[in-house]
Amino acid sequence: MLGVVPSPTLVSDAVAARLRLFLDRMRSESGGYGPDAAGLIDSAADTLVGGKRLRARFCHAGWESVARFGDRRVEDSSVLWDVCAALEIFQSAALVHDDLIDNSDTRRGRPAAHRALESAHRDSGWRGDAAAFGRSSAILLGDLLVAWSDDLLEDAIASLPHAAAVRREYGRMRRDVTIGQFLDIAEESAWSVHATDSHVERALRVVSFKSARYSIEQPLILGAAIADADEGQLAALRRFGHPVGMAFQLRDDVLGVFGDAAVTGKPAGDDLREGKRTVLVALTRQTLDASARNLFDEMLGDPELTAQQVQFLQATIAGSGALERVESMIDDYAKEADRALTGAHLDDAAVGAMRDLARAATVRSA
Repeated sequence: MLGVVPSPTLVSDAVAARLRLFLDRMRSESGGYGPDAAGLIDSAADTLVGGKRLRARFCHAGWESVARFGDRRVEDSSVLWDVCAALEIFQSAALVHDDLIDNSDTRRGRPAAHRALESAHRDSGWRGDAAAFGRSSAILLGDLLVAWSDDLLEDAIASLPHAAAVRREYGRMRRDVTIGQFLDIAEESAWSVHATDSHVERALRVVSFKSARYSIEQPLILGAAIADADEGQLAALRRFGHPVGMAFQLRDDVLGVFGDAAVTGKPAGDDLREGKRTVLVALTRQTLDASARNLFDEMLGDPELTAQQVQFLQATIAGSGALERVESMIDDYAKEADRALTGAHLDDAAVGAMRDLARAATVRSA
């Protein structure tokens, strides 16, 4: 594979192979838990099906940018692919908890984990509240996936001379996204006691910690750390990864309001029903007069919004100019990221691949 930038399919296939090996081991080590626990193991495996493998692809790109720079020709290895797979397991944990927090019914066009567990309870003819069982089990399922992610990472880097640098970055990623998730749910209530002109800044803080760092920046850094990157290389990758991550999440916010459910796998306007206080919402509110803003706030976060009410909110956001401004922000972040790689001591082919990944992450419909 030296000198070749892997296709998305090749990266996905390599990660899928590592996940299969890991899941086989987890199943073999879980036999003593009994048949009920086997159902939880299967549920965990189900969460790892599908997805864009974006974090794995950025992790590989970060590794390649360092491992093949100049005269270096480091072979890829199970360490790299296991860390990529660990990232995907952690992503699944975050999604399980995110869907539970947001009370989302679907994920990738399938029932969200807590809904699938609820159905399993009902189909088994068990007594008690199936919905409560689904919610409680999903908390534990997410925790199990976090533990699995740690297990796979630690096994992968055990013999790596610079394991401490990888472990340190992984720990930072876990802390950032957990705090970011809290800031996200806190903002759904805290916005009401803060000045309207502070909401954009507060929303951007959520974007940075909940998504930008752990979706793009930190996978890049983890891959580079595996390849023993120097401080200059890490700094260039951070300057690139963070704005790409910001643009990635802003695109996600646009899709959460205006996305096609048939493409995104989630109902249209889902973020509106969940009351997400995104940059789109903050920018919209700045333009509305008091009565229009009150109506907007009253409707936002109503889980029973009709299709017509969703369309009204969509039209309000678009008509305020907020959508256009967010699209401009996405473009500005993409340009900032592109400039960050100019002259960086990174492999040229890998830099090209990272730029392609950045475009795929920010110009998308799902």
